[in-house]
Amino acid sequence: MTEMQDPHDEAPRRAEQATQRKASFLATAKAVFWSFFGVRKKSDYEKDAAQLNPVHVLIAGLLGALIFIATLIFIVRLVVAK
Repeated sequence: MTEMQDPHDEAPRRAEQATQRKASFLATAKAVFWSFFGVRKKSDYEKDAAQLNPVHVLIAGLLGALIFIATLIFIVRLVVAK
Protein backbone atom coordinates (compact mmCIF):
# COMPACT_ATOMS: atom_id res chain seq x y z
CA MET A 1 0.00 0.00 0.00
CA THR A 2 1.49 3.35 -0.97
CA GLU A 3 1.32 6.28 1.34
CA MET A 4 -0.10 9.53 0.09
CA GLN A 5 2.23 12.48 0.46
CA ASP A 6 0.97 15.36 2.51
CA PRO A 7 0.93 18.50 0.31
CA HIS A 8 1.85 20.54 3.39
CA ASP A 9 5.20 18.71 3.60
CA GLU A 10 6.02 19.72 0.01
CA ALA A 11 5.60 23.49 0.46
CA PRO A 12 8.52 24.11 2.86
CA ARG A 13 10.83 22.01 0.70
CA ARG A 14 9.89 23.99 -2.43
CA ALA A 15 10.36 27.30 -0.59
CA GLU A 16 13.80 26.18 0.60
CA GLN A 17 14.78 25.12 -2.93
CA ALA A 18 13.58 28.44 -4.34
CA THR A 19 15.66 30.50 -1.94
CA GLN A 20 18.79 28.44 -2.66
CA ARG A 21 18.97 29.06 -6.40
CA LYS A 22 22.23 29.84 -8.17
CA ALA A 23 21.91 33.33 -9.60
CA SER A 24 23.63 36.22 -7.82
CA PHE A 25 21.86 39.38 -6.73
CA LEU A 26 23.57 41.28 -9.57
CA ALA A 27 22.18 38.82 -12.13
CA THR A 28 18.76 39.21 -10.54
CA ALA A 29 19.00 43.00 -10.63
CA LYS A 30 19.94 42.85 -14.32
CA ALA A 31 16.95 40.61 -15.11
CA VAL A 32 14.60 42.91 -13.16
CA PHE A 33 16.06 45.98 -14.93
CA TRP A 34 15.35 44.51 -18.36
CA SER A 35 11.92 43.38 -17.21
CA PHE A 36 11.04 46.98 -16.30
CA PHE A 37 11.45 47.77 -20.00
CA GLY A 38 9.60 44.65 -21.08
CA VAL A 39 12.56 43.47 -23.15
CA ARG A 40 13.04 39.78 -22.41
CA LYS A 41 13.55 36.83 -24.69
CA LYS A 42 11.50 33.76 -23.93
CA SER A 43 14.66 31.70 -23.50
CA ASP A 44 16.07 34.26 -21.04
CA TYR A 45 12.79 34.25 -19.12
CA GLU A 46 12.84 30.46 -18.83
CA LYS A 47 16.47 30.51 -17.70
CA ASP A 48 15.68 33.20 -15.12
CA ALA A 49 12.69 31.27 -13.81
CA ALA A 50 14.95 28.31 -13.10
CA GLN A 51 17.88 30.24 -11.59
CA LEU A 52 16.68 33.43 -9.92
CA ASN A 53 16.03 33.57 -6.21
CA PRO A 54 12.47 34.86 -5.60
CA VAL A 55 13.60 36.85 -2.55
CA HIS A 56 16.24 38.61 -4.66
CA VAL A 57 13.62 39.34 -7.34
CA LEU A 58 11.34 40.94 -4.76
CA ILE A 59 14.13 43.09 -3.29
CA ALA A 60 15.45 44.11 -6.73
CA GLY A 61 11.92 44.98 -7.87
CA LEU A 62 11.30 47.19 -4.84
CA LEU A 63 14.67 48.92 -5.27
CA GLY A 64 13.99 49.44 -8.97
CA ALA A 65 10.58 50.93 -8.23
CA LEU A 66 12.05 53.28 -5.61
CA ILE A 67 14.79 54.42 -8.00
CA PHE A 68 12.20 54.97 -10.74
CA ILE A 69 9.97 57.04 -8.44
CA ALA A 70 12.92 59.07 -7.14
CA THR A 71 14.01 59.79 -10.73
CA LEU A 72 10.52 60.98 -11.67
CA ILE A 73 10.35 63.23 -8.62
CA PHE A 74 13.78 64.69 -9.45
CA ILE A 75 12.77 65.39 -13.07
CA VAL A 76 9.48 67.02 -12.04
CA ARG A 77 11.22 69.25 -9.49
CA LEU A 78 13.85 70.20 -12.05
CA VAL A 79 11.22 71.15 -14.63
CA VAL A 80 8.98 73.01 -12.18
CA ALA A 81 11.89 75.00 -10.72
CA LYS A 82 12.58 76.70 -14.06
